[in-house]
Amino acid sequence: MADEKFDAVVVGAGPAGTAAAYTMAKAGLKVALIERGEFPGAKNIFGGVLYRKQLEDLIPEFWKEAPLERTIIEQRLWVLGEESAVTFGHRNYRYQNPPNCWTGLRVKFDQWFASKAEEAGAMPIYETVVTELLRQNERVVGVRTDRDEGDLAADIVIIADGVNSLLGKSLLAHREWRPDQVSLAVKEIIALPKRTIEDRFNLEPNQGCTIELIGHTHGMAGLGFLYTNQDTLSLGVGVMVNDLAKKRIKPYEVLDGMKQHPMIQQLIQGGESKEYSGHLIPEGGFDSIPPLCGDGWMICGDAAQMVNAVHREGTNLAVTSGRLAGETAILAHSKGDFSSSTLNQYDALVRSSFIHKDLKKYRGVHQLLGFGDSEMLFDKFPEALNEAAYQMLLVDGVPKKQKQKLAMRMLRDAAGGNLDLLRLGLKGWRSMNG
Repeated sequence: MADEKFDAVVVGAGPAGTAAAYTMAKAGLKVALIERGEFPGAKNIFGGVLYRKQLEDLIPEFWKEAPLERTIIEQRLWVLGEESAVTFGHRNYRYQNPPNCWTGLRVKFDQWFASKAEEAGAMPIYETVVTELLRQNERVVGVRTDRDEGDLAADIVIIADGVNSLLGKSLLAHREWRPDQVSLAVKEIIALPKRTIEDRFNLEPNQGCTIELIGHTHGMAGLGFLYTNQDTLSLGVGVMVNDLAKKRIKPYEVLDGMKQHPMIQQLIQGGESKEYSGHLIPEGGFDSIPPLCGDGWMICGDAAQMVNAVHREGTNLAVTSGRLAGETAILAHSKGDFSSSTLNQYDALVRSSFIHKDLKKYRGVHQLLGFGDSEMLFDKFPEALNEAAYQMLLVDGVPKKQKQKLAMRMLRDAAGGNLDLLRLGLKGWRSMNG
């Protein structure tokens, strides 16, 4: 491969990298798609949600052949107490036609998606690690791999190697992420019969439900999730790395605690654990986005911290950023200019897209987590909310006015007082309306 020259090399065959490779190959560019795993998806633990709109922009009606799990018709949010939950949710059958999103298993989906890039003309190079970027006069001109004679020359390198992007660090596009900018997610795949899943979640065949979980994380900043697949459930929790270090709690202990909650226990009862895994997730949001391009390179997806932590969206941002990077590479080749002055078009496209707008809207959420401490937001407040709900709905002869005062006192005490409760409310409102 030493003498091989490509129009573009893509590092990472996740949704961002594959979207970039597919976009460029379809336009006739000579593209190499490099993945360190045995196959795309082999190193990814994702068991979450895949969105229609951004994938359909690349492959119309892709869902008719893609390996998807269930069409999501209901999304729930549970704020957990010790043995209770305050619940919110929305079920809408209009989400079926056209589909809004599906649950998916990336070990299946990534292979299919990469096969579409291969069909378009991209060259797959798997089980290969990119060890460094090749440079000439400060411009990136290719990659060095761990294969013998494994240098690949390229006019453009697109970096999509995940949250712990070693190539991004080598470019000084970003430094090592701080512990409060990444979470460690652990996930378990639990097998259950299809009919059992449908009965427990009130679903028809192929219909799906997602549940996001707040609280019950040992007072650490983090969120849990429970997603319905065809014949498995994806149960997991992601906790900020700085809180894990502070509390000295192992991630599997948080997940085990979540499994013991009576409301979750009821849904997973009788299931067989099939898989357990862990993965870092970017959580820094808007203020952690690194420079997106330079002479001969662009960076996208998780490697560029493109995750909307509020709505738990990542794959749609990854696919869109990959497509925009691919479109910019096509433009650069038409001009014969691979400098940052042309590749800056990628930055402009990202800024005009929903990626930049959504991440900017919620940029204050990361700062909100620094209000007081995580224990207040993810332990004391959820417990107080559940106790207040219990007392308000308990018919025991106590006047409702007295119960309202009691509920407010519980919430105020959880926040640390009236002033802190007001400040928390203002910070919360600002963080959601950036």
